[in-house]
Amino acid sequence: MSFRTPLSTARGLGSAKHGVGHWISERVGAVALIPLVLWGAYSVILLARMDYYEAVEWIRSPVNATLMILTLAISFMHMQSGLRVVIEDYVYSHLNKAAALLANLFVSGLAGALAIMSILKVALGGG
Repeated sequence: MSFRTPLSTARGLGSAKHGVGHWISERVGAVALIPLVLWGAYSVILLARMDYYEAVEWIRSPVNATLMILTLAISFMHMQSGLRVVIEDYVYSHLNKAAALLANLFVSGLAGALAIMSILKVALGGG
């Protein structure tokens, strides 16, 4: 028999006062991705009809390069944020959770940086 009250059992497990901000940032990212993904789908259809040199010229357009970079940056941030929630909810060991959260952050950041650098290389004439 335990003499602990429900409050003392739950203390330290409650809200950290950051859930609403995280929830709003996920929703804003998702809404921002709607027009960007529609533009990206249209672009893929357009690029399928082009040869290599036309595609390079297409990505060298400042508007296309900027929209592509925005799409990738917001996509990787949204992916990292969503996977963070899954890890926080379903990984119970503190050490495993910390390692998974760090791996999620670094892998998402590295993949996003590599993708953006690849676009910049082609857009700025290095590719």
